[in-house]
Amino acid sequence: MVQLGRRTTLLAGIGIGAAPALVAGGWGRGAPAQVRDRIDLPTGARSGEVTTDSAVVWARAGDEGRMTLRLRSNGRTLRSLRGPWTDARSDHTARLHLTGLAPGRQYDADVWFTAPDGTRGRTERIGFRTAPIHPAATSFVWSGDTCGQGWGINPDLGGLTAYSAMLATRPDFFLHSGDTIYGDEPMEERVVEDDGQVWRNEMTDAVAHVSETLEDFRGRHRYTLTDVHVRALYAEVPTVAQWDDHETLNNWYPGELHDDERYTERRCDVLARRGRRAWQEYQPVPVRRLVHGGGDGFAATRIYRRVPRGAHLDLFCLDMRSHRGANDVAGVAGEAGILGRAQERWLIDEVTRSTATWKVISADLPLSLRSNHADDLDSVGNGDPGAPAGREEEIARVLAAFKAAGVRNVVWLTADVHYTAAHHHRPERATAFTDFDPFWEFVSGPIAAETFPVKEPDATFGAEVVFAKGNDSGRRQSPRAGNQFFGHVAIAADGLLTVTLHDGSGAALWSTDLEPQPVDVASRPIVPSSRT
Repeated sequence: MVQLGRRTTLLAGIGIGAAPALVAGGWGRGAPAQVRDRIDLPTGARSGEVTTDSAVVWARAGDEGRMTLRLRSNGRTLRSLRGPWTDARSDHTARLHLTGLAPGRQYDADVWFTAPDGTRGRTERIGFRTAPIHPAATSFVWSGDTCGQGWGINPDLGGLTAYSAMLATRPDFFLHSGDTIYGDEPMEERVVEDDGQVWRNEMTDAVAHVSETLEDFRGRHRYTLTDVHVRALYAEVPTVAQWDDHETLNNWYPGELHDDERYTERRCDVLARRGRRAWQEYQPVPVRRLVHGGGDGFAATRIYRRVPRGAHLDLFCLDMRSHRGANDVAGVAGEAGILGRAQERWLIDEVTRSTATWKVISADLPLSLRSNHADDLDSVGNGDPGAPAGREEEIARVLAAFKAAGVRNVVWLTADVHYTAAHHHRPERATAFTDFDPFWEFVSGPIAAETFPVKEPDATFGAEVVFAKGNDSGRRQSPRAGNQFFGHVAIAADGLLTVTLHDGSGAALWSTDLEPQPVDVASRPIVPSSRT
């Protein structure tokens, strides 16, 4: 992280951290080869991980060049910033991590790449607003599951139009709750749907087969960014991104040797390293250091993290994929969980310390819904309504710790199951484990994939389905049917939180208001920390 000097500090307090290209031995040195034409931005530019005082600006160049950014606010140019060189070793992706931004302010950024000869490439403008530090209104949308089950960008339907429906709500950010791509599910140019209609996909080589190589995974991310609706949302709305299984392979877990005959590489750890690297190259997440060919791509940075969004909101993004135990024993008492001990302790510590009105936990998977595969339990829930077992034990410890610490106003969000729902959990409805406070879990998705039937949760955490909508047709259902879903969260200046579940056209399906419970932080019980 490099400070830019007193003049910039006086204007906006901006610092800059540039995530370098993935080059052997660290950062690239010197100018890359001569570029003949103006450098394009073939997949646009976007922002992400916007907090009260920081933001990540991401772009991908059409050729070798140096990322350059001009930052504006209130019609005033604050500074022009030079970022990293980028080349094929990072698939021409680059980012700038801006710090020291003013809270609650609208910023615009002109982004381009400069060729070694000084030629300025095509410019794209993006916008984002930092979160206010004082109690103020804020909003965001969330969903997951993009271009799954072979349903891609259909030009006959105008592309991924649900992204424009999310944009129309004018959110402060978009939370993508996992399955940002489906590297394990190829597409075909024409698919006959169960009702006889013909679905037509725009095709690239990357989506025609399963993803195994790093370039395969990168191509999947590039595919989504060709859609006009996705690009329009990303130009105006920052992203907070998670990953789940399909960024690698369906239901994978660390150490697994899969038996999918479509692949030549059977080691999930190898596929996951490639998938994770492509994911972090293409998502606007803060990355401190990237090393070509080594590590997992994130180095010192974890996927699970807190995103501070001001007085009313702390967002906690989980990683339920990297630290889980094996799926075939996931429901057995005493077996490894889904968060891992370090992440479990982190979640308890950080949520307990949070002084934000609302603590929103974004999980890759719902807490009480069992996966469909009897011998491959990918889910948290195991279908047994009794005492917590397997992965449920981990969640039970988290919930009990929140209660013991007097934590209030916790809401869980998720996607994954390809329908939308509102689940209310109460200890009075639980059959064995009752050491937790009532809480809501809201589910939304897919945003551009197949719609699945609604499931019945088990009673381990006292779940009740207050609302649900999915595929009740009894046959496969493509996005054409309209059952695509996203959720919208609005927090008023006084702290009232409103959750609205929408379909892919933007129509509101269900809504509820949640009054914040008062919290006396000073009187909370002290929970021992795992930090040293």
